[in-house]
Amino acid sequence: MDGTSDFLRAAKALCLRDLRLLWRRRGDALQPALFALLVVVLFALALGGEAQALSKVASAVLWLAVLLAGLLALDTLFRGDAEDGSLEQWMLAPVPLSWLVLVRTFMHWATTALPLLVATPFLGELLHLPRSELPVLLASLALGTPLLSLLGAVVAALTVGMRRSGILVALLALPLYVPVLVFGAGSVAAASQGLDPTGALLLLGAGLVLALVLAPLAAAAAIRIALS
Repeated sequence: MDGTSDFLRAAKALCLRDLRLLWRRRGDALQPALFALLVVVLFALALGGEAQALSKVASAVLWLAVLLAGLLALDTLFRGDAEDGSLEQWMLAPVPLSWLVLVRTFMHWATTALPLLVATPFLGELLHLPRSELPVLLASLALGTPLLSLLGAVVAALTVGMRRSGILVALLALPLYVPVLVFGAGSVAAASQGLDPTGALLLLGAGLVLALVLAPLAAAAAIRIALS
């Protein structure tokens, strides 16, 4: 019972700290959402605003916008904690480092991907997304965006000891993100063609379960190596 309460207290303290820091940097917190909106608007302008042309690529554009928005904030996942010494305190905490990594990754997802997930119906209207495809798109994003955050946490942990590693983070993360993008956008494409999207969604779900188990452990190991 004491072990469970330690886990919950540590998670609560870390979440409250992240929320306070997020409130102080409200302008920075809005950057991923604004970036995703900019990507959607640029695609709409590039395709001339024609409803028929936009509807064909709407799901792929929305997936790409969410992916790039998450990638934009990936370098800051552990960077601030490394600079102010918080990561060393994490290693001395009475709970496993992997648990704190998982909580931080959840907060990263909740503050970057979750607002975009809520805004997806509105962004879909801008791109004339067929409403019949919206449930599958939301399901794929709900499964795929946490998976992207977990994979990104491993990459961010690997580069936490490097300075100005923004480009390196993107280069390392993109090959891991491509399969998620393919299955996420592919499930919506299958639904639009009258095919069953369940297979792609199940693969995303399986990847998410696997990442929930392995990604925090891998990221914690990478942080220990970086700080040793």
